[in-house]
Amino acid sequence: MTILGDLLSTIFERRYLTLAPDRHDSRSMEELITALVSATGEISGRSIAKHILKRFQDMDDEGKLAFFHHLAGDMNIDPEKVRATLDAYEADPSKQTYRAFMAAVEPDRQELIRRLNQIPGATQTLVRMRSDLLRLGGPDHELQALDQDFRHLFVSWFNRGFLVLRPINWESPAHILEKIIAYEAVHEIANWDDLRRRLVPDDRRCFAFFHPAMPDEPLIFVEVALTAAIPGSVQDLLAEDREPITAEEAKTAVFYSISNCQSGLAGISFGNSLIKQVAADLSTELPGLKTFVTLSPIPGLTKWLNSEHIPYEDADAKQIRTLAAHYLMSAKRKDGQPLDPVARFHLGNGAQVHAVHAEADLSDKGRDQAAGTMVNYLYDLNKVSQNHERFATTKEITASSEIRSLDAAAQKQDLRRQETEQPSS
Repeated sequence: MTILGDLLSTIFERRYLTLAPDRHDSRSMEELITALVSATGEISGRSIAKHILKRFQDMDDEGKLAFFHHLAGDMNIDPEKVRATLDAYEADPSKQTYRAFMAAVEPDRQELIRRLNQIPGATQTLVRMRSDLLRLGGPDHELQALDQDFRHLFVSWFNRGFLVLRPINWESPAHILEKIIAYEAVHEIANWDDLRRRLVPDDRRCFAFFHPAMPDEPLIFVEVALTAAIPGSVQDLLAEDREPITAEEAKTAVFYSISNCQSGLAGISFGNSLIKQVAADLSTELPGLKTFVTLSPIPGLTKWLNSEHIPYEDADAKQIRTLAAHYLMSAKRKDGQPLDPVARFHLGNGAQVHAVHAEADLSDKGRDQAAGTMVNYLYDLNKVSQNHERFATTKEITASSEIRSLDAAAQKQDLRRQETEQPSS
C-alpha cells in the first residue's frame, strides 16, 4: 500500500453514516428532494440528505421503484432547453453559453446524488441504492437512463487514483475476512478452515481494492497461488493435502479467483488495475517470479455448445480442449467481441489465451458451465500494452500456438460436419 493510500485510509477509516434524522420532517419525499437540490446552506442540506437516505433505506421495493421513477421522470433533462442552449453556443461560443449548455444537459438528479453524498459514509448507501436500481429497473428505458447518471458519477468517484490496495491475510479484521468468504464468486470458500488454507501458507496471497469512503467494504479481490509451474487443475491448486512451497521457490503467480464484491458498482472496472498492480508488486517482492497467469473458468462454454448443437457429453480430454479453444477463439458477439465474458475481461486487459485444460474443475458449477474445462490467460508484463491495443482496435485475440492449432482443428472438424449434413442432390 502506498503512503498516500495509508493516509487516505486513516483519514476516512471511521466515516460511518449516522442516518438518524436530526428532527422529524413531515415533508414528502418529493418535497425533500426538491428542497435538497435547491438548498444553499450546507447544514440544512446535510439534514435534508439524511432524511432522504434514511427514508429510502426504510422503503419496500414498491416505494424504491416510485423513488427511482420520480428521479427518472421529474428530474430529467429538458430537451427544449438543451436545444436552445446548444443553438446559443453554436451562434456564440463563449464561456457563458457553454456553461448554460452544460447546465442544461446535466439532469437535476445528478446534482441530487452529489448532494446526498455530502453525508459522511453516504457513498456506501448510494452504491446500495444503485444495486436496488439495477435489481428493480429491468428493461425500463427511463430507469436505464437514470442508471447512466449513477454510473457517470461512480466512474469518477471510484477511479484508480482513489483506490487503496490492501493485502488480505489471517491477521486482517474478522469482519473483512467474513466478507471475503461471503463475496467469493468463483470457487466457494466452504468455511474458516478453507479460508485459512487460502491465506496462511507462504505460497498463498490475497489482495483487495478498498475505497477510503468505504473502508470496511472490499470492492474487488484476487486470490493468488505461488507455484512452481503453470497449473491445469483447480482441485490440485486448492487440495487440502497439497505440499506448500516457499514463496522464494515459486516461479509462477496464478490469479485463480477474482471476485467483484459490490453489485452496485457493476460496470465500473477494477480488475484491470488490480491484476496489473498485484503483478507489479509481487514481481518486486519476489524477483524469482517469471510467469503471471490465471486459472479461469469458461462460464459460457456448455451453453454455446448446446446452442450450436455440438455434442460433447462423451468427448475425451483432447476433444473437449479442442472445443474449448475453438469457443474462446471463434465464438463472437455481434460486435465482434468474444462471447465469453471472462475472455473479454482478460483479453481486454492485454492477456493472451495460453492453454486450456480438461477435467480442471470437477465441481458441479465447473461441470455445468464448462464441462469441467478451465483456461490459463497469460499476462506477459512486457506485452500486455500492445496486446490490449491490438484487441481494442482490431479485436484480434492473442493466443499461443497450441491454442491456435486446436482452434484450427476444430474449424476443420466443423467444416466436415457441415459437409456431412448437406442433403444429397
